[in-house]
Amino acid sequence: MKTKVMMLALALALSACAKRPDAIVPADIPMAAYTNLSCEQLAQEYLKEQTSLTAVSKQQHDAANGDAFGVFLIGVPMSSTFGGDKEGQVAVAKGKVQAIQSAMMSKGCNVPATPSKSTKKAA
Repeated sequence: MKTKVMMLALALALSACAKRPDAIVPADIPMAAYTNLSCEQLAQEYLKEQTSLTAVSKQQHDAANGDAFGVFLIGVPMSSTFGGDKEGQVAVAKGKVQAIQSAMMSKGCNVPATPSKSTKKAA
């Protein structure tokens, strides 16, 4: 009986863990929200949202690591329990980036290259 209770508790703790950013599905953001922008404005918006996605993805990755560590040590997903889970923000940011990319492609705009980590460090 105790084993079943412990297994149930472990399963519940693991199911409450923060997801990895790459496992989060983008929110459905309509492309129409961006079709009134020019190619230049779309490029600026794309870079802004891509930067936001990178930042919130890092926070989500840290939350997932914190949850794994917390579950391993004390059986509680610490980041998810104390508000570190950013799954909704990652989903919205991914959806915005996809909507902007779709709007850019429909207008024939070039999608700008996202700044790489090595470029940021060198600047």
